[in-house]
Amino acid sequence: MSTRITKRVLLFIALFVVAGFSAFAQKTTKADTTKIKKSDSVAALVKLLPKPDGLKPYKDVVTADAKTATGFFKVHKIDDRLLFELPDSILGRDLLTVNRIAKSSSEFRHPLSRLVSYSGDWIGESVIRFEKGGMNKIMLKVISYKERSSDSSANGLSKTLETNNIQPIYAAFPVKAVNKDKAATVIDVTDYLLSDNPVFGYQVDLKSWTTLGPVLPDRSYIDSIRAFPMNVEIQSVKTYSVPKPGSTAMTPATFEFNSSIVLLPKEPMKGRPYDPRVGFFGLWPTDYVDFDANPQGVKKISNIWRWRLEPKPEDVEKYNRGELVEPQRPIIIYIDPLTPKKWVPYLIQGVNDWQAAFEKAGFKNAIMAKEAPTKEEDSTWSIDDARHSALVYKPSDFANASGPSVKDPRSGEILETHINWYHNVMDILYKWYFIQAGAIDPRANKPQFDDSLMGELIRFVSSHEVGHTLGLRHNWGASSTVPVEKLRDKAWVEAHGHTPSIMDYARFNYVAQPEDHISEKGIFPRIGDYDKWAIEWGYKMIPGNKTAAEEKPILNKWIIDKLKSGSQYFFGIEAVQGEATTQLDPRNQNEDLGDDAMLASSYGIKNLKRILPNLIKWTQEPDENYARAGEMYTELVNQYNRYMGHVLMNIGGVLTTPKTVEQPGDVYDFVPKEKQKRAMAFLQKELFTTPEWLRDTHLYSISSTSFASVENVQKGILVQLLDAKYISRLAIQEAESGTKAYTVLEMLTDLRKGIFSELALNKPIGLNRRNLQKVYVIKLLTLLPPDKGALAPDSDASSVVKAHARELAAEIKRSLPNYQDVMSVDHLKDLADRITTALDPKK
Repeated sequence: MSTRITKRVLLFIALFVVAGFSAFAQKTTKADTTKIKKSDSVAALVKLLPKPDGLKPYKDVVTADAKTATGFFKVHKIDDRLLFELPDSILGRDLLTVNRIAKSSSEFRHPLSRLVSYSGDWIGESVIRFEKGGMNKIMLKVISYKERSSDSSANGLSKTLETNNIQPIYAAFPVKAVNKDKAATVIDVTDYLLSDNPVFGYQVDLKSWTTLGPVLPDRSYIDSIRAFPMNVEIQSVKTYSVPKPGSTAMTPATFEFNSSIVLLPKEPMKGRPYDPRVGFFGLWPTDYVDFDANPQGVKKISNIWRWRLEPKPEDVEKYNRGELVEPQRPIIIYIDPLTPKKWVPYLIQGVNDWQAAFEKAGFKNAIMAKEAPTKEEDSTWSIDDARHSALVYKPSDFANASGPSVKDPRSGEILETHINWYHNVMDILYKWYFIQAGAIDPRANKPQFDDSLMGELIRFVSSHEVGHTLGLRHNWGASSTVPVEKLRDKAWVEAHGHTPSIMDYARFNYVAQPEDHISEKGIFPRIGDYDKWAIEWGYKMIPGNKTAAEEKPILNKWIIDKLKSGSQYFFGIEAVQGEATTQLDPRNQNEDLGDDAMLASSYGIKNLKRILPNLIKWTQEPDENYARAGEMYTELVNQYNRYMGHVLMNIGGVLTTPKTVEQPGDVYDFVPKEKQKRAMAFLQKELFTTPEWLRDTHLYSISSTSFASVENVQKGILVQLLDAKYISRLAIQEAESGTKAYTVLEMLTDLRKGIFSELALNKPIGLNRRNLQKVYVIKLLTLLPPDKGALAPDSDASSVVKAHARELAAEIKRSLPNYQDVMSVDHLKDLADRITTALDPKK
């Protein structure tokens, strides 16, 4: 008791003395203050103060049995605890955490989360800093660069931004020990790392997709650690509780995660501003508000995503003279050692095909693929090491591939990529090629493709996904720059390809006819003129070490000059990243070909008519049923549906061509009236007139297919034409273009004449046509108030639709006496009653 009282008294005296000296020091000179700090009496009192809770001698915390990995900081594993030893040199530095699934759960294949539930899948990343905080703790902050200012002058905004952008503290770690010799602080991160948090686990939005419940701590642990000069790798096992579908019961799902902590460059790479005329990714996560760019406001800026390619110091002059040089750090993509060996050469070639594009930017051997080293060749190599980019082969039934990348959000620098290659992508490649090239390539007329053909298909998709990892977006507008007849010109298409960009969704040349005798060179996509230009614009260095602002007019001139030189350099904006108006541009469609959808689709239908009679013969295998033939019939109808959709986009279409003030011409324009009328005529001929050629009663009798899928295509296109948004868009065009526009009245009149063509000819109305006419009337009436999907009651379009409905009802009533068959009469009476009731409910 007496000892405890003594300590309290001493503590009170110490605090009183220190406080008193502190107050006195404010009135003394610097020399006096120094003397006070060196006072033996004060030092003696301070020594009596208790040490901060938990702070122990270094050797008692990092014990002799600790397993230590040394990289840009040390990581110690002691039994089931994980300690970080953070040197002062990295406190305050930007670090990037990247989290991936290393091993996936055998019990977890949720259909909505299949993209975040396989080995190699990216599940989250954060920019973080470790900083010293109060109460003898190290704070973990998640850093945002969404608002920036580099102007630190007296009137600059950088200081104001700092005071208004305190970064959130996600975790606080008590200091366990201090290594004074190495100027490093030891903290225990075990509990936080194993908790459910976005820094070392799933991003919040991705976690919500997975339906995973909370982490089960008693079944989670840290498995292994590795440390390297620029990154630290941590393998942890986490077990989640997962609700069983349709039940309140929970079941465990265990994953092994790899968390990389990457030391970001002290000086970020110089960014290159995003431009909508060249197809680079450049919005999230590299967009930010710049408080310096606009002297009277703010400006939203985004840097494109690209790798840091720079010439070696000794080659800078050669590079500036236009000589090809090798970059300091080439892009190397390793092929997952678990990839089937027969596909490895094709995947490697798909990567190496991009070397020619980088030569346009002044670099040779800038990108290459390599087989991952074996354990015998390099025991330290790991596919999860954040220093390595890789193509990861996934044993998944998901028919897809994707090319994500990890970026430095400060600059847009791509740090690494893990290309996702799902095993079942071969199934979708088979279907695409069978349906789109089966009429012109006999190699496609088989239930299984030869390895040589499948290998070349894999090569093409590999190149496409690598393009994404280089920062390139889809260029759905590329194929629209090619005249349709050129796609049948053997010499031209084999020399130039059927689209100038492999980043297009142009797949294969379905326009080519058997009599054109076009080879694989004119059927397959390849890295084209646009792709080479995009890489040149994004990666070519501008001599003089100019700032991003100084480079902007140079980059703008490059674009303007290139677009003047040829239409093949056009970028058709993919309408998925906030550029909504481009959704109305018929040039920017996926799966289409050529500059005229009506002509291209006519050729495509000719080839489908050649394939359909051979479906059973080309797909049958011994000891198998006809399911594959039925499956391919569904694919054929889907392709037919795509053709109809390509044509539909021309009606009411808005052409969007981004420009700067130095470029002449309109940014927004409408599809010419003549082209819109041709689109309607095509739909009447090829779709709304029952396409009997698609009816295969024999196939229906041996598989689960039916003509209902074709009727769904008809109904789907008809419903879109009679949608309020479509009608309103036509009304806007009419208001702006007058007689040059395809008006609402003209469109509805043309549509009605086709859908109800039997009335003028007094022809019996078959089942398919009766169903189509019912859909027409039902959807037409939804355009009238009080329906939720109605047109604005104060709009001219609403008046036109109401008048159109009255005219249709009158025409039906005039035609009724000419019909004798019961079904046609009952059908027409029903339609007339529906319209009359909708127009005048009181009657």
